[in-house]
Amino acid sequence: MTLSVEKDPILRKPEPEPSEALFEGRKPIYPQSVSGRFRNIKWGLLIGGLLLYYFLPFLRWDRGPGQPGQAVLIDLSNGRFFFFGVEIWPQEVYYITGLLILASFSLFLMNALAGRVWCGYLCPQTVWTDLFLLIERWTQGERRERLIKAGQPWTMQTLVEAILKHALWLMIAWWTGGAWVLYFADAPTLVKQLATFQAPMEAYVWIGILTFTTYTLAGFAREQVCLYMCPWPRIQAALTDEWALNVTYRVDRGEPRGSLKKAQALREAGEPAGDCVDCNQCVVVCPTGVDIRNGLDMGCIQCGLCIDACDNVMSRVGRPTGLIGYDTDNNVDRRAQGLPAEPPKIFRARTIVYMALIAGVAAIMGFSLATRNTLGVDVMHDRNPIYVALSDGSLRNGYTIRALNKLGAARDFKLTLDGLPKGQIEVLGQKSSDGVDIHVEADQTLEMRVMITTPPDAAPPTSTPIKLVLTDAKTGEKAARADFFKGP
Repeated sequence: MTLSVEKDPILRKPEPEPSEALFEGRKPIYPQSVSGRFRNIKWGLLIGGLLLYYFLPFLRWDRGPGQPGQAVLIDLSNGRFFFFGVEIWPQEVYYITGLLILASFSLFLMNALAGRVWCGYLCPQTVWTDLFLLIERWTQGERRERLIKAGQPWTMQTLVEAILKHALWLMIAWWTGGAWVLYFADAPTLVKQLATFQAPMEAYVWIGILTFTTYTLAGFAREQVCLYMCPWPRIQAALTDEWALNVTYRVDRGEPRGSLKKAQALREAGEPAGDCVDCNQCVVVCPTGVDIRNGLDMGCIQCGLCIDACDNVMSRVGRPTGLIGYDTDNNVDRRAQGLPAEPPKIFRARTIVYMALIAGVAAIMGFSLATRNTLGVDVMHDRNPIYVALSDGSLRNGYTIRALNKLGAARDFKLTLDGLPKGQIEVLGQKSSDGVDIHVEADQTLEMRVMITTPPDAAPPTSTPIKLVLTDAKTGEKAARADFFKGP
């Protein structure tokens, strides 16, 4: 059985909307499956990405006794982010900022090289929509079958197929939400708690929220997310240039388009005929319903499925492949002028700047991680009173100090004072001008009240710069913070 263009919701010409309509209603899109190299790349990235997302929380990493054994863990209760051998503390949030900067520059670089290649291959919306479409085809048939069933009354078969499809969608959406919360607690423990209904209520709430959003966005919104909800299509249009590779229809080769018989007759008559046989396969495989033959469209996510569909048709009709392919706007203009195409310029000012920025930020972060201290000290001067004059003429300033031990073992430190001759430091009952001893448990922060006192014969000026130094008694590693000693 075949469908005419008039009955196809993707190929038919849209009916004019009433003048008072504020927006165009959504036309259902039923993408057809296709095979080819770009589809295979998408399958590979989909499988690899989903396996990584779903099973990464279960990967173990030995950090020593008393430390979490999950390779990737966001421990909100203790304010830690663990990534294999790296542990990020709240005071090191700049590393997260650095990762976001790296992600932004990488996205800019991908756009400069191949347009919206992120959208077509790596975006979570694309990946989960592809997975949901696979379920839909498996339960309800290929595009043609779904189009036929969409216009017919419900039967027991179509009802069973729909129930099975939505059940599988909900199962995937539920596991997507469940996998996300596993990054915030020990995965095996949380799975057991979830199964026995002993998990924290927050876990169930977030699983419910993410289940709903995944089910809705991947199952129903689909291309609407790319067309209307996502800001990236508008942003990338301002970042691209004439050398970026985009999925492009070869107008010079494809036009004038027509059926295979019509094109053959024109060639025999010595008249121009294009290679495009007007089969519309490039349109029916597009997940957003774009006709790439009309030129680059904001709805095109650069997934390359239309390339696979067109190459398959060209191979069957005995014409060269590549009628649709990745090409640059520069080559489109050159072909329109009858000039030969030029190879894409991968290395140009724009891409070199992005690569340099990515390398620079990565190098700074790598150096910082390699040389960062495993201890830290924070100092906060008392605000009221700023200083106290004792009865014997001595001056005293109060401070709140936090000593940070970032290792998985308890450590002994010495807290010393620099910059204030004859000044004495007092903490935890110890008072000395040479420093006091402090013990901090593994992976903990110790908050202390510290008093610094100067004798009557060594009263400093109104404000004297000082430095509090925390030194590891065993390794000699140091961390210091500057502050001031206040006087009259």
